[in-house]
Amino acid sequence: MESIASAPGKTILFGEHAVVYGEPAIAGAVNRRATVKIKKSTNDLSILKSEDLGFEVELDTKKGTYTLKKGKPGIIRYILESLSKGHDHSPIEMDLSLAIPIGSGLGSSAAVTVATLAALYQYHGKKFNKKFLAKQAHEVELKVQGIASPLDTSVSTYGGLVYLSRDKKIVKFKNNSNLSFVIGYTMKHGNTGKMVKSVKALKNKYPKIFNPIIKTIGEITDEAKVAIVNNDKKRLAELMNCNQGLLDSLGVNTKELSRMVYISRKHGAIGSKLTGAGGGGSIIAYCPGRENQVYRILNKYDNAIKVNFSREGVIYNTLTDES
Repeated sequence: MESIASAPGKTILFGEHAVVYGEPAIAGAVNRRATVKIKKSTNDLSILKSEDLGFEVELDTKKGTYTLKKGKPGIIRYILESLSKGHDHSPIEMDLSLAIPIGSGLGSSAAVTVATLAALYQYHGKKFNKKFLAKQAHEVELKVQGIASPLDTSVSTYGGLVYLSRDKKIVKFKNNSNLSFVIGYTMKHGNTGKMVKSVKALKNKYPKIFNPIIKTIGEITDEAKVAIVNNDKKRLAELMNCNQGLLDSLGVNTKELSRMVYISRKHGAIGSKLTGAGGGGSIIAYCPGRENQVYRILNKYDNAIKVNFSREGVIYNTLTDES
């Protein structure tokens, strides 16, 4: 038997870091996916390979450890923690295909986690639904990162462009087909866990300063929700630029990200900001009608991809419940 599952990456439009402290966020699944295949091993060893990432490891699922055979498996902790959720430690062969740059802020860890769990539960014949899957995936990210919001794993599970409310309810937008974005990313990878802890340290040290910043990011997100519903492009762009300034004040911006933000604005983006945890990774540029122009200029200096929002979340063979 072979089990296959895939899940999309994501991009955050509004609410980075503030969402960790109960504020809302807006994020969308993108048409870049992680695909995990699991089948019975031909010997007594459990092996994980990824041609896309150039690594191969031998897994000890009982101990939660691995022996490196080739490459650098930077995302393996999420896979090992996912396996601890329901694997019976029988020998398996796993293959990971990843079309999402690691450390780029595009939710590679969440996509890999969701896809791994879905493939694993399917392999063992365990019944599950999306609500359960999203909850389990969030627990994996919490265990690996120490602190994490449910946003990334929810988007990878459910797909679409969504608003995550303060009471953690997911609301899908219906009118997102006309949003035009370009993602620029640097080869300097961000570390989500490290950046979240850094913001937490500043917040604890200077609560009177940083608590209002967190709250304001949440209010910007609420305004952005209205702008998206009303298809107000100017308002949406202005809010993105305001959000960028506040993220900079949280200490998660870098000179590489800042360069891409301002280059994209100079060459056609009406709004741009970092996306994800920061400290490296990606920016998102809102450039209706000028995607090609912004894409070319960002690719000249760094790296860029044009993305579409994906209405599809996790995909696997036997979906038992859409709830």
